Amino acid sequence: MADKAREGFEKHFTIGGDLKVNRMGYGAMRITGDGIWGPPKDRDEAIRVLKRTVELGINFIDTADSYGPHISEELIAEALYPYPEDLVIATKGGLLRTGPNQWPINAHPDHLQEALEGSLKRLKQERIDLYQLHRVDPEVPFEQSLQFLKRVQEQGLVKHIGLSEVSVDQIRKAQEYIEIVSVQNKYSVDNRDWEDELEYCREQNIAFIPWYPLNAGNVQALEVLKKIGNKYEASPHQIALSWLLHHAPNILLIPGTSKVKHLEENYKAASISLSEEDMQQLNKLGSR
Repeated sequence: MADKAREGFEKHFTIGGDLKVNRMGYGAMRITGDGIWGPPKDRDEAIRVLKRTVELGINFIDTADSYGPHISEELIAEALYPYPEDLVIATKGGLLRTGPNQWPINAHPDHLQEALEGSLKRLKQERIDLYQLHRVDPEVPFEQSLQFLKRVQEQGLVKHIGLSEVSVDQIRKAQEYIEIVSVQNKYSVDNRDWEDELEYCREQNIAFIPWYPLNAGNVQALEVLKKIGNKYEASPHQIALSWLLHHAPNILLIPGTSKVKHLEENYKAASISLSEEDMQQLNKLGSR
């Protein structure tokens, strides 16, 4: 048997000092069609997934205007509006869609204005609780995107601001203009390329929201995850999610799915308390 189990982890995180959320959230990208394009194959199931999300106690949903495009936000409003009082819906702007799996960047203030106005309308909200810049645009001075975000926050259209796929230097640059309360970067038990950014966010009490929580092609990692999962009657994916919750207290999870069954399986990962021995094994999987 493994070493004495850890005492677990904090179940909640407070974004920006006033939005208390369950650290097991939901990512609403997968309730669209193939290539994150067009409507879902099973629209009724997508609605059931969203309703089940709040039934489980999940109160943090992450989406973007580019998911569909627009469809994810529209389905969220259809399924959940009027929203539960404690539900935090985070959305993003800064990507265009030209077809399935195509994501050109556009973080020019004119496009961000159009994207934000569209998100507010589709989500039926007067203010977005957490608005995230989907990507820094290499063709647009970062300062221009930041000035836009500062302006719409001052106008009351956005409560809090986050960033996605950014370095520590970029986070610091953004902090010269606005308070950054979240960072969403690719990160997993087997991919720690953004470890410095995670640590910086932890020091600054910034939520770190990893996407792509498991590289399914990493055979070595899958073997370790499967072995540990057998002890907890859990899947490799559940163990990968649990590791993230144990790894740092500012990590918020947003696993996405279009199936209620898979949603419930993801949520069960939050009840797994990994042992110190398991954590040490999993920590060794990281690559940078």
